[in-house]
Amino acid sequence: MHHVFIEPIPKGLWGPIDGYTLEYSDGDKVTTHVFRSEKLAIDEVKLRGFRPMVAKVRITDKGNHNHWIAI
Repeated sequence: MHHVFIEPIPKGLWGPIDGYTLEYSDGDKVTTHVFRSEKLAIDEVKLRGFRPMVAKVRITDKGNHNHWIAI
């Protein structure tokens, strides 16, 4: 089963999180839709048959496994 990363936006430390995007490990977007909550993004990933990876930190690196938790 492929992983899909649930990325908070905007990326970086400035401002509140405005939403979440779904990305593959290479950075390509799964969809252009922005989800208003992490729960909605997780549900969408599971509906598409992927395994969601949720960020544990604000500034993420897909290569660093300490930044992610599998749901």
